[in-house]
Parts: sequence; structure tokens; C-alpha cells
Amino acid sequence: MSASSSRANANEASLLRVFTIPESEDSTLSRIEKQMSEDLNGFLEQQIVAVQKPLGEIEQDFADSKIPEEPMWVSDYSDKILDTLIAHSVHTSSPKFIGHMTSALPYFLLPLAKMMVGLNQNLVKVETSKAFTPMERQVVGMLHNLIYQRDADFYHEWMHSVNGAVGAFCSGGTVANMTALWVARNCRFKADGDFLGIDQEGMYAALKYYGYDGVAVITSKRGHYSLSKTADLLGLGRRSFVAVEVDEKNRIQIDALEATCRDLKAKNICILALVGVAGTTETGNIDPLEDMAQVAQKYGAHFHVDAAWGGATLLSSKHRSLLKGIEQADSVTIDAHKQLYVPIGAGLVLFKNPQISGAIEHHAKYILREGSKDIGIHTLEGSRPGMAMLVHSCLNIIGRQGYELLIDKSLANARYFAELINSDDDFELISEPELCLLTYRYVPGHVRRFLEGATKEVQQHINGLLNVLTRTIQKTQREQGKSFVSRTMLNPIKYHAEDIIVFRVVLANPLTTPEILQAVLTEQKAIARKQLAELAPIEQIVASAT
Repeated sequence: MSASSSRANANEASLLRVFTIPESEDSTLSRIEKQMSEDLNGFLEQQIVAVQKPLGEIEQDFADSKIPEEPMWVSDYSDKILDTLIAHSVHTSSPKFIGHMTSALPYFLLPLAKMMVGLNQNLVKVETSKAFTPMERQVVGMLHNLIYQRDADFYHEWMHSVNGAVGAFCSGGTVANMTALWVARNCRFKADGDFLGIDQEGMYAALKYYGYDGVAVITSKRGHYSLSKTADLLGLGRRSFVAVEVDEKNRIQIDALEATCRDLKAKNICILALVGVAGTTETGNIDPLEDMAQVAQKYGAHFHVDAAWGGATLLSSKHRSLLKGIEQADSVTIDAHKQLYVPIGAGLVLFKNPQISGAIEHHAKYILREGSKDIGIHTLEGSRPGMAMLVHSCLNIIGRQGYELLIDKSLANARYFAELINSDDDFELISEPELCLLTYRYVPGHVRRFLEGATKEVQQHINGLLNVLTRTIQKTQREQGKSFVSRTMLNPIKYHAEDIIVFRVVLANPLTTPEILQAVLTEQKAIARKQLAELAPIEQIVASAT
């Protein structure tokens, strides 16, 4: 659409209008809103271009660093972002977008999100959120109950208590993990005698008072990068973040964990926390949580479980046992914006013992007063939107039984896709799906069979060439715009833990069909067979040896 012929003016009347009068029904913005309400997937498919525009070119549309001096009509701005922003965003709700932990959203969230924005509640304090405060506390209580399954008296005492919190709502898993380890740090180095606590005196004084030469947080090599960030932010230092080797199923090796703990203890290092992963970001695997809980107890460490991805599996009666031992964790992270199907910006940290939240309690004179029910007393973030409303709506409208169907279907799709890969001689399954995430790569059958009997040096050479091919296939498939898988780098034991680039697929979207999955493999195979420059050296090595 062409720009308006008249110019917008900055005056009191026009400013009052944008705060009080909605756009007319025939405006561009109203048309966009109507199309999204009636057919979101169709609108996105129509507006988002299939062929990717290079990021460097897109940056030119956003190169001006000056705030516009004059105002712009809303419709003119809407036309502008259709061309420059929406057209070149990512269709994450597409059933063919199976590369990352984003998915289709329930339609009812669109009007509810509009209501949430319109209400503009600030959850840091009751004075700016009122009913949203007990609603958010209920959401946190529901997720706590999903994990720990305490009796009704427990939640009656603690869910709305001023004496502690069963958890905290966060913007995502990163902040949730930070909050959990913040609590762990402050509890471990609490006030004692003349020592006022680490929150008052800092890390150096804490280590000196408690007689340690250092501190460590231990997780597996598949632990999320937010844990390293947390070690930095909490003053522990990134070198205090210790990553333990994983087994062939990408789960932490308990023997190696025990050895690491013994070594740290012998060096007089305080083992602050063990972090188990329930759904690794790269492969979707689950650490042996029961065994980790025992090790944590043995060494007096806080046991945290990062279940940002896999936590929702607890909603499935069929698959809940995959997370056995999570109920022994001192704290747990869950991302609602993953498999609870709400928009980005909704994570939670849950505390087994609500009283440990007091370790991070903060007060201010104008808000967060002692004895108040202000949620911000026990949260890292201050001002926050009412995202819990969207989680609350999904938990009520979809319900546990509905989520069970979604979770079970996602795991069934992952197992089906793994079967497709295993039955196709041109592909190699690298990591079996424990949840709904798996990895694989394109390797012609005769090359794969040759690799099995090759020397370590030959394997490394061919795998290096295959890495280049995998990268090319993934990039080409993304640029063609028909479907999308991501890629990552793993270190399979069968290949002597060398770097292997693989395709990574996440099958949480309930709209993804078996036909789509078959089409993804067919497209990858067609792309691969055109990459003569990458394939030729591989074929030459195999041919020369046979």
C-alpha cells in the first residue's frame, strides 16, 4: 500500500488520539489484526517471504540511529513493517519449522495477549497488579505441584504466603537457572556468627569465613550455557563451572561425577550445586536424576534440575517416569514457552522448600515492604508483565489431559522420524530420541559401512568432509524456505568423541505430520546429491580403499 498523502503532526490532539481512539476498521493495522485472528498460519505464509534475504541487506532497513523527528501515521508504519520486518521474520509456527524449540500457539492466546498488553500489569508489586498477583502465585503453585506433588495443606500454607515462595515466575530458563543458583549460593554462605552473609560481604569474605579455597557448580557437558553465565554473574567465575563427561546417550556419567566431586573436595573446593538436565538443548536427553540426587546429598550440595525443555513431560502419565528423581531436586527450572505452548517470555523456577526463597529476599521503602505479598520480594527481575495470565489460560483451557495428548504425540513423532532415518540407507541417526528431539546426518550407506571399519585417522578425515556437507545441506535447505532443521556439533563416542556436525530436529509442533517428516528427508537427499564438490573427495577415499 502507498503511504498516506497527508503528514502526521506532533500536537496534543494527535497524541491524545493514539492513546484513546483505536484504528479504523479499514486501516492497515486493523486489517493485519483481522487476518491474524482469522487465519494466523495463512497470514504468516502470505507475508513471510519464502526466499531468504541476506541479513546484511535487512540491516540496511534498520541502519538509521536517529529517533524520527516527526511522527508517522499508524497505517504508514504498518505498511512499512509489513515489508521490512514481518516479511523477513521467521515462521516459527509452521509445521515444517522443526529445527528449534518454538512451535505453533493456540489461537485463543492472541486475544488474551491483547488483553494482557491492554491491562499492562506490573507483577513486581500488588499495587500495580492486584488480582494478577494471586493468579501468578497459583500458576507457580500448579507447576510446583506437578513436580513435587505435595498435599493440599502444603499449598494452602505456602502458595500465597508472605513467609516464602514455592517458586518464581521469570522471563525464561536463563533467569530461572540464575535464580536457583543465586538461592543456592546465599543458602550455602549464609550469615553465621560475625559473618553477615555472602549477600552482604561478598565471595572473598564468604570463602575465607567458611574455610574454602574455591567454589564449584557441576553439570554435564550438555549443560545449558546459562549456567556458565550464572557462574560469571554470581561472582563464582566461569572456571568454577565444571562440566562432566557424558555417556553414549548424552547423559552425565555418574562415575565421572563422583570422581569430580572427590577431586574437588580434596582440593578444599566447596561443591555449591549439582545441576541435572532433564532434556538437553542439543539432544533432548535426561540425566540420571535419582543418582545425581544421591551424590548431591552425599557432598552437601544444592541439587538443581534444569527441566526447561523436558519438564512438561511430567504432564504425561505414560512418560512421567522419564524424569524419575526430579522430585528430589531442591529447585527446578521449567520453561512454559516451550512445551506448555505459550509465547516467548515465560519461565519458572520452583523450590522444594519455600523457605529457601528467603535467601534472596529484598525490600525497598516504596515497594516490596516487609510483610507485603509483593512478588518482587523473591524475584531477580523487577518490573514484569502479566505473562502468567497466558500460562494460566493454557493450563485451564488445555488441561492436563490435553497436554498429555500433545506430549505423547510429540514423542511418537520423534520415534517415527527416528524409524524413517534408520530405514533410509542415506542417513545416520546420531542420537536416539528420549523426548521429542533427535539428531542425524546424511551419510550414504556404503560410506557409513566403510567408516565402521576405517582407522581413526581415516574416520576423522571423512567426518571432516561430512561436516562440510552437513553444513551445506542445512544452509541450502534453510535458504530454499520449504522446511527448516537446525544443526549442532556433537562428539559421539563411536567416532572417538571427535566433532561431528549433525542435523537437529525438535518435534513439538502438533501440526507436524508424517508426510512433512518424509518430505524433509527427501529434500535433504536431493540437496546432498547436487553437492558434487563435497561428495567427490569422500567417494574417492572410499573407492581407493576398496
